[in-house]
Amino acid sequence: MISFVQKSIRQLVERPSEQLEVGPVKLVVIQPTTFCNLDCDYCYLPDRHLKLKFSLDLLNPLFEKLFKGDLVDQGFTVVWHAGEPLTMPVEFYEEAFCRIEKINTQLNADPVKIRHGIQTNGTLINDGWCDLFKRYHVNVGVSLDGPAFLHDAHRVTRKGLGTHSGVMRGVKLLQENGIGLHVIAVLTSASLDYPDEIFDFFVESGIRHVGFNVDEEEGANETSSLEGDEALARYRAFMTRLLELTKQNPEALKIREFEQTRSIIVGKADITKGQHVPFTMLNVSYSGDISTFSPELLSMKSSVYGDFVFGNVLQDSFELIYKTQKFQQINSDIQKGVELCKSQCQYFSVCGGGAPSNKYFENGSFNSAETMYCKFSKQILTDIILHDLEQGLGLVNNFLD
Repeated sequence: MISFVQKSIRQLVERPSEQLEVGPVKLVVIQPTTFCNLDCDYCYLPDRHLKLKFSLDLLNPLFEKLFKGDLVDQGFTVVWHAGEPLTMPVEFYEEAFCRIEKINTQLNADPVKIRHGIQTNGTLINDGWCDLFKRYHVNVGVSLDGPAFLHDAHRVTRKGLGTHSGVMRGVKLLQENGIGLHVIAVLTSASLDYPDEIFDFFVESGIRHVGFNVDEEEGANETSSLEGDEALARYRAFMTRLLELTKQNPEALKIREFEQTRSIIVGKADITKGQHVPFTMLNVSYSGDISTFSPELLSMKSSVYGDFVFGNVLQDSFELIYKTQKFQQINSDIQKGVELCKSQCQYFSVCGGGAPSNKYFENGSFNSAETMYCKFSKQILTDIILHDLEQGLGLVNNFLD
């Protein structure tokens, strides 16, 4: 039994099956360093204690091959991530941004739009960083789990000390310099008891855009505090309460999960270009190794595939990478998993096939369907937003077969 609105919306967002396309690249994730000055207990990165660094000499071969490889459309975003990017000097990014733009203007008669983003833990932000962010219009994301008692339970230094006060100093500096920021908060089991406190904290801190990631089983994080039906029920109650709070004060806080889910339901967002589509996302390690699909796969080993590295910017073109046996096998397994989702899951039309990394780490195979991550990030959120839309139309009790 589904409601009239559910039936109508699911028909609206159904996309016809089309032959898989490669790219275009929308996101390039570059690992400036493996090192992180923090030691968060839910981090998926295995080598965050190592101080391995990305060489600027890799930028020319990377972007030359990218622009010559017919994988770029009108523009893309470069995100510096997978380690703490601010442990590298400001000068590194000044030089990197200039080199990338130089290659862009040299190889493209009509240069493409390239945006830069940095995801940081916020503890190292100072006036020098703020100046860089302003000059180059860098999109800044800060990792902040809410009030100190939640944040400091997991986001700690290598000596086990809390980092909340340091992060808030960084946030305040960004705000004083007029730099817009968004926050990514990780939800653990403890977080789910405090929707009001988390909402109030962000609003009172002057933060207007927040995304909530769940503590997930992925990479080096081999367990999650959110497992089983009880966690799902608590998460549903948590997000339902957050939605109530945002409706009471619509301009106070924009929550990524609600904004994105609404856009998908009403057909404004394209789910056909997700992580399962090769080369819509390009992931580059500190050494120039290349991967695609989920960024979490790049530094991981696999008993089935060996690893998820498909080539290196110094030796391999993207066209050759696409033809390698390893890429073809992984891509085939991922697409089989997407088809499995399509045949089994009523949420496929608002998902498109799931995140490959979650399938692999949770189920042990890309050729699989439902994950706990799916339930958190798609199913529950879709139910909540659909119910809210139905309430708004006065159709909550109007059920059809």
